[in-house]
Order: sequence, then structure tokens, then C-alpha cells
Amino acid sequence: MLRRPMLASYRTLVTFCLLLLAPLSPAAAQDTSSDAPRALRFNWTRDGILTGTAGVLWISSESVFKDNLAPAQCRWCDRAPDGTDRLNRLDRWGRGIAGETEASRRRADTWSNVLGFAGLPLALLGTQYAVGHSSGASREYFAQDATIMVQSAVFASVANQAVKFAVGRERPFVHVLSDEAKGLTAHPTDNNLSFYSGHTNLAFSLAVSAGTVASLRGYKHQGLIWGVGLPLAAGVGLLRMGADKHYLSDVLTGAVLGTAFGLAVPLLLHGRVDDDVHPAATRASSVSLNPMVGSQMVGLSGAF
Repeated sequence: MLRRPMLASYRTLVTFCLLLLAPLSPAAAQDTSSDAPRALRFNWTRDGILTGTAGVLWISSESVFKDNLAPAQCRWCDRAPDGTDRLNRLDRWGRGIAGETEASRRRADTWSNVLGFAGLPLALLGTQYAVGHSSGASREYFAQDATIMVQSAVFASVANQAVKFAVGRERPFVHVLSDEAKGLTAHPTDNNLSFYSGHTNLAFSLAVSAGTVASLRGYKHQGLIWGVGLPLAAGVGLLRMGADKHYLSDVLTGAVLGTAFGLAVPLLLHGRVDDDVHPAATRASSVSLNPMVGSQMVGLSGAF
């Protein structure tokens, strides 16, 4: 059975995400003039180059350059200069989710990888295809949808890697080790890459981008994508805490920034094609900077 801290954290994470994303679907789906799926801005050459470049940066930073980029010593150590533990109350409470034995922590680590890199992507792609197919979307649309999801994920992951290497927060399981034992972990170069959770960031970027694309397309039953994606993404974050690889603040930050990329990439790079033709009629999201008369300042205006 799940312990109370684990259940409470899971409910908190899912509720937070639902509240954050609740306004999106009604806003994106307000145009009901046509039942046919809507065309989105997409160019295979442009988007292939963007996605491929970001993917190479992410994978190479993890598999090739990590030893050189990862901090050897923590920069964010959650300790005072005299060695006193200064871990904040939120993260101290969240550590109650971590497995009590090494075997249980390893299981959580394994399942977080299985769910984050296989289970969730496959579930989302399958749901996206089913929902799109039921709305009459072509295979071309599905290929575009999948590419936008991957694009969101690799953009989010590149940003995550940059922050991890710069911040250098010590992982929870390393935090409790002696200075001598810290150099004896299975992967010492990974010891100080706790902030923020890459698994959670990836999971939410995939889930939210899938839901956002479905909303932009106007797919029927798009709620199924949110219903599948958000709980699974929250589960990934919970498992990372269960493995003692991340604090609660790492996971929450990963959820927020993954969500941000999952919204921003589809909305900014792949808006509806007909919004370009009739922006006023479809209320497309737009932002403009306008110089203010008699001032060196500019004003921000837009429609959302």
C-alpha cells in the first residue's frame, strides 16, 4: 500500500496540474464552427532541424559531455559551512516518500525509467492517435502531432540540463552520505544534479504538449489525453522521489517548467493556420510591444 506522505504528494501534484491547466481546453476549443481537425503551422524542414538539433544537444550533454559539465562538488548542498543540515521543511517532509530500503529505492528508480521513457510516451502516442482518428485526423496530422510532442520534450530537456549543470544541487541520497562515501556512489558525476527533476520535466512536457496540440486541433474527446497524461506524469515524479533521487521541490519545479514548454512550443511555434488568416475571428493568442509616446518605455498588449 502507498504510505500517507506518498498519497498526499501524489494528490497535491495532480491537483496542482489540473488547476494550472484547467482554463486551457475551453479557451483553445471555443471555435466550434467546424468539426474537422484544424491545420497547424508546421514545416518538416524547419521543425526537423529544430527538433534534431535540440535532441543532439540533449543526448550529447548526457552521454558524451556529462563528465566535463557536471559539477564535481555540490554548489547547492543544503548545509551550513559548519556542516549543519539546512534542508528546508518542504523537502524534509517530502523525503518521507523515499523507499525505506535500498531494494525499494532501486525498484522506484527502475519503474521511473520504465514509465518515464516508455510507458508514458507510448500511452500518450496511442491516446493521441485514437483521439485524432476518432475526429477524422489524417496520418499526416498524427505525425505532426508526435513531432511537436518530441520537440517540446527535447527543448524542455536541453533547458533542464543547462540548469542542472549550473545549479549543482546535491541529490537526497547523496546528502545523507559521509564525505568519503559520496565518491563511492555508482555514478559520482550524477551526485549533484538534483535540481530540477529531468524525468518529471520530460513527462509533463510530453503530456501537456499532447493535450495542447489536441486542443489546437479541436479533437473530440481531447480530455482523454489530459486524463491519461497528467496522472502518469505525476506518477513519474512520485517515483523519482521514491527512488530518493529528487526532493519534492525538484519534482514540482520539473512539473511547472515541463508544463511551460508543453504549452509554449505548440502555441508559439504551431498555432492554427486559419488564425493567421482571421486572427480576430478566432481570437488567436498574440502579443505586441508598443512604444509609449513621450517615454522611453514600451507597453505590452495582446489577446489570449
